Amino acid sequence: MSQAPENPIREAIAAAIAENEVILFMKGTPDAPACGFSARSAAALEATGTPFAAVDVLPDPRIRQELSALSDWPTIPQLFIRGDLVGGADIIAEMMASGELADQLGVPQPQATVEAPVEDAPAPLTIENRLS
Repeated sequence: MSQAPENPIREAIAAAIAENEVILFMKGTPDAPACGFSARSAAALEATGTPFAAVDVLPDPRIRQELSALSDWPTIPQLFIRGDLVGGADIIAEMMASGELADQLGVPQPQATVEAPVEDAPAPLTIENRLS
């Protein structure tokens, strides 16, 4: 009888998910995200103040392939909390907005960021037509 071939990348991914309470598989790193979806997902986690592990899937295409095969989720980023797949960027954003992300992480909901008042915004671009 032959044993199933070992898959060290899939085993390493499964071990990382099991060993880290919160882990984000993303394009790039939290300090240097390589796409907007990954940037927003990392920023949401950082806003909660929760420590999390992050794995850059870009250095080796097999990481993304094996992660998607393991999670049955096709897109990156992918967030796992306590070993369970939470989802990707849209789900993370929705959970952040509703407070569900903080609840699932067991932390207080972060304070909303205060945007600059509209009157402090720069004037819109004006173009003077001197062609005629």
